[in-house]
Amino acid sequence: MKSFASDNYSGIHPTIMNAIIEANQGHVSSYGYDEYTRKAELLFKQHFGEQAEAFFVFLGTAANVLSLSSITKSYEAVICTDLAHINVDECGAPEKHGGFKLLTVPTCNGKLDLTLVKKHLENVGFEHHVQPRAISISQTTELGTIYTTDEIKEIADFAHANGMFLHMDGARLSNAAATLRLPFRSFTTDLGVDVVSFGGTKNGMMLGEATIFLNPNLVSGFKYMRKQAMQLASKMRFISAQFIAYLTDNHCIKTAMHANLMASYLADSVKNIPSISITQSVDANAVFVTFPKELTPILQETSFFYLWNEELNEARWMTSWDTEPHDIDQFVKKIVLALNEIKL
Repeated sequence: MKSFASDNYSGIHPTIMNAIIEANQGHVSSYGYDEYTRKAELLFKQHFGEQAEAFFVFLGTAANVLSLSSITKSYEAVICTDLAHINVDECGAPEKHGGFKLLTVPTCNGKLDLTLVKKHLENVGFEHHVQPRAISISQTTELGTIYTTDEIKEIADFAHANGMFLHMDGARLSNAAATLRLPFRSFTTDLGVDVVSFGGTKNGMMLGEATIFLNPNLVSGFKYMRKQAMQLASKMRFISAQFIAYLTDNHCIKTAMHANLMASYLADSVKNIPSISITQSVDANAVFVTFPKELTPILQETSFFYLWNEELNEARWMTSWDTEPHDIDQFVKKIVLALNEIKL
């Protein structure tokens, strides 16, 4: 049975694998001076606007840290939710390698509440405190929810009105686009997002992420930062070729839409089972649920998943581009059998 732990567990989509194989021909200039990289960069302009400048890196953490490092100084700070990936899951890399401080606000649905952000602006101009310079939001959020265009616009306007930039952690941006049924530009560039970390590995790519500057005033010097951070690939064509396949004919949207549909199917399949409660809105490809603790080891034996909150026994079930209805049917059948076994 496939795992529901993470969309990172899935393999490489055949379309992406074929793109890598096709790029593996002859000698090609290194470090991004090649036809594949140029074509991929042009595709990003098509999706995000002519002013968009994309820089490819190996990892999502690197995309986030470099994005934020480029717009902050060491005495400045980035405001995010307490559940933000940059705060919880990047092992202190933003602070260590970025040199800036993270200022967090609590969230119950993964989204940033501007009324709570305002407290971090009380000491602007006071030299004893770090100075807020950027806001970072995740789309989709760490709880699988999705910001609406109005919500993003409100945050962007607030950030700019207070002398800050808006960064978007888009590790699952394709899943958001599939749900919103909007092109990338319409919920990023057009709303005032300044820089995006664009993900591919959670949606069928082998490796590779991108830092995309939507605000052209922020690009200067970034190529040096990327090299200094050891994220400039010598054989860049193999990352670029993946992005060409990923962005052509909306391949990334189609695979993300499938993952989203599978999450909806999973949620519909368990919502009426006694003892199981869905705790978050199922906006993309994540289903958050609580259930009796006795179920956890039984279910994890056949299909591993992570507990998001051990105290509540809240789990995160993720679906992927390769999740199929029969995978979910088998998992749900296991749930029912286990509940009968423990008489709940």
